[in-house]
Amino acid sequence: MYFDELQIGMTVETAPATIEKDKMLAFALEYDNVPLHTDEEYAKTTHFGALIAPGVMSFLAVWAKYLEKDFFGAELLAGKSTKIEWVKPVFAGDVLTGKATVSKLEKRNDKNGIAEVSLEVFNQKGELVLTSVTEAIVKIKGEK
Repeated sequence: MYFDELQIGMTVETAPATIEKDKMLAFALEYDNVPLHTDEEYAKTTHFGALIAPGVMSFLAVWAKYLEKDFFGAELLAGKSTKIEWVKPVFAGDVLTGKATVSKLEKRNDKNGIAEVSLEVFNQKGELVLTSVTEAIVKIKGEK
């Protein structure tokens, strides 16, 4: 979708993303190798009581589902930034869903604009586990 076709408040909901323990451990070992994500005995001694998924992995699991419904499609020129806030821990076996909303639109020039997408992610209990704000550079529909 072109920048000039987007509207603030447009929303899409994602399909569920299950956090599988083996994938969670593999991701953590490669990208976020800290005991809270990789050492079950240590994790039991924390206030979480069990291993928790790396926050970036939790975000990416839902982001991948968002991309199946992506607002921008072929009109996306580039990502600009992403800010993620983790609200609650995510555990192996959790099922995450997201609600993505176009939250800001700013025209940059005659060729493109910045579209901001806010994402709220919930676990299977309906609890908010993370939020993110991503800015993307999107083509403006050219005159024919």
